Amino acid sequence: MDEYKQGPRREDDKPNSDVPNMEGPNHSEDEIRQEPNRIEEGIGNDSDHVDAVNHENRTNVELEKQAEPMRYSERPKKDTKRRGGFLPALLGAIIGGVVVWLLMNATLGNESNSSVLEKTTGESNLTTERVSLDVNTDVTEIVSKVADTVVGITNMQTVRDFWSSTETTQERGTGSGVIYKKTGDKAYIVTNHHVVENAQELEITFDDGTKVDGKLIGSDVWTDLAVVEIDAEHVKTAIEFGDSDTLKRGETVIAIGNPLGLGFAGSVTMGIVSGKDRSIPIDLDQNGTVDWQADVLQTDAAINPGNSGGALINVAGQLIGINSMKITQETVEGIGLAIPINIAIPIIQDLEMTGTVNRPTMGVSLLDLRDVPYQQQQEVLKLPKDVTAGVIVTEVFRNTPAEAAGVERYDVIVEMDGEKIEDMVNLRKHLYNKKEVGDQMSMKVYREGKLIEIEMELKDGNTF
Repeated sequence: MDEYKQGPRREDDKPNSDVPNMEGPNHSEDEIRQEPNRIEEGIGNDSDHVDAVNHENRTNVELEKQAEPMRYSERPKKDTKRRGGFLPALLGAIIGGVVVWLLMNATLGNESNSSVLEKTTGESNLTTERVSLDVNTDVTEIVSKVADTVVGITNMQTVRDFWSSTETTQERGTGSGVIYKKTGDKAYIVTNHHVVENAQELEITFDDGTKVDGKLIGSDVWTDLAVVEIDAEHVKTAIEFGDSDTLKRGETVIAIGNPLGLGFAGSVTMGIVSGKDRSIPIDLDQNGTVDWQADVLQTDAAINPGNSGGALINVAGQLIGINSMKITQETVEGIGLAIPINIAIPIIQDLEMTGTVNRPTMGVSLLDLRDVPYQQQQEVLKLPKDVTAGVIVTEVFRNTPAEAAGVERYDVIVEMDGEKIEDMVNLRKHLYNKKEVGDQMSMKVYREGKLIEIEMELKDGNTF
């Protein structure tokens, strides 16, 4: 009974296999009854044997326990040495991670910032704001300085109505001009001759839109220049003349004017000096014959119809040219032309003082030798065969320097002051650009096939 009260036995408490099983089928009741006596006798007689058996059993149990795998319930004890090194290792890992993060952030900072900015801007317009900038450069300051000196000029002409026979004044064209002088209650504007040609009235428009009447003082067809007078009440300032002779190719220039009319008033274009001392043939009377060679500056600053008469200025804000024309051939682009201010100044002064340009003249009418057939050159003029260029005197006017010097009809001029003369363009340039009223001039001519020399004193006039 005590055996049952002890509860379940552990494996090491189980009976040894050497103890007889009393419940086995091979034992009789008598044997069962006798078994305790034998056990007691065995115990009493051989206690050493029993102790040996028990020791062997305990040894076997311990070996079985060592061979069994470790159960979860029997956790191994932690090593105190390893626990002591964990915190430093963790701290080192954290520091290393921070260093790596900082290096990556420094390397990819720009890309990250730009991507974040793009994301922010793209997702919400609330993160953007308008910023007002006041941008000032040398060009803007120059333009602001001279803008008030460039004006618009409207050519008003009287037009007769065919059906009602009434006359009305209408706009016939627009151009530009530059205020170059203010004195007293008057101011003066320089522009192109073709801008004011045949005008009955001139209307001047300032940069701020103010309009006043203009009065034509004089114009010159050969240089395409004109001077207009206005009331100085609304004139704030006048432009300063520069020196066009000191310009260099590649130098920056600025063109200001009214291309395509007053709708584009005050337009500013910028370019460079593309070339100096260009000679451009001009057909003044539109008859297909070149009448004049204009000396001009070439620039790639855009100059369009309406820019004529406007200002070409340098980076100092000085007037160095009067925009005059533009080559409009289909194959040409970016070639603008302007009258050099050094050529224009004496013309402007003459026009302002007298209304005309005082030029030296001979008092003759002329014709290019190249326009005469070769047979007439030989039979009428009796020229040597090697003379193929020159200018023929077709008429000598009375009371002129040519008549006083003895010039005759059909004289062929081939030289002036030692300079070869090939056509009327060369003759005009020599006479108008190199001679003054009252100067003496020597001239070589062929007369009846013979070369002779003539001296004359030049006087003022409106013909050659």
